[in-house]
Amino acid sequence: MAVIIEAGARPSRRVAGLEQRAFYPTPDGTAPGRAGGSSRRAGAGGRRARAGRLVGLGLALALAAAAAPGCATNPVTGRRSFNAFSFDQDVQLGEEAYKEYLASANVVRSGAQRDMVQRVMQRIADAAESYYEDAAPPFQWEVELVDEPETVNAFALPGGKMVVFTGILPVTQTEDGLAVVMGHEVGHALARHGTERMTTHLGVETARELLLGDDWAETATLVKDLALTLPHSRAQETDADRTGLLLMARAGYDPREAVPFWTRMSQLGGEKPPEMMSTHPSDETRIGTLEEMMPEALQEWQASTGASLP
Repeated sequence: MAVIIEAGARPSRRVAGLEQRAFYPTPDGTAPGRAGGSSRRAGAGGRRARAGRLVGLGLALALAAAAAPGCATNPVTGRRSFNAFSFDQDVQLGEEAYKEYLASANVVRSGAQRDMVQRVMQRIADAAESYYEDAAPPFQWEVELVDEPETVNAFALPGGKMVVFTGILPVTQTEDGLAVVMGHEVGHALARHGTERMTTHLGVETARELLLGDDWAETATLVKDLALTLPHSRAQETDADRTGLLLMARAGYDPREAVPFWTRMSQLGGEKPPEMMSTHPSDETRIGTLEEMMPEALQEWQASTGASLP
């Protein structure tokens, strides 16, 4: 999920510059705007040019790998992905981006809705950390409820920070329904989807500049801006759906609430659904995925609650 950035908001100068410098290789390995395919200079010259490009790319990848582990694994689903950022950098970037976002947000400080959001976060975070055989990485699990009745959404930042908007609560309806949303968002953080998509979007070279730089405040601003505007891929959304279903079940929430919740979400907005739905899998695909996972999720739920199915 990704919230709609406020009207008139502008990315920082650093963000604009980084977007311009991002490198997206074409299928033949050349940079955009350069001629690919056949060349008039064949033979040894062409081979040297291709070798030079491979050496340059290899050097960039090696530098990125030297600065960070390079691979992230979702402990719930086993999905693996390339990530130029280390886990500690996830936490640091998420913390600074979270502070920056909340500085101008209308945070709900008390009340039954806030208490419910905090309760769900604690239970799902405990479930998430139970998936690690050894000590879990030091996720900084934290959530705030922001009073925006028109925003039907929630989002997670790298490292475990989350925001839930009051506008989604009428759609979740119950604490189990809220657990569907928050389990999904914890799934994004647990699988490190945020810095994965930063790595993909910015390219290895720009990611390397961020990793080797020392201006973490501006880098955190970039993280926040991308979290608010750059959607997750459909593969990441499906991974978060699977993860969230199992997390909520292990936390003791009824996973059968997932299908009704996503059905209600799909019915909002008529021909223009909420922004969070624009890059998600189709309704049929999502429900099919949830139904496929339901037997395993129900086993988790029964094991955690002792409940029996009718």
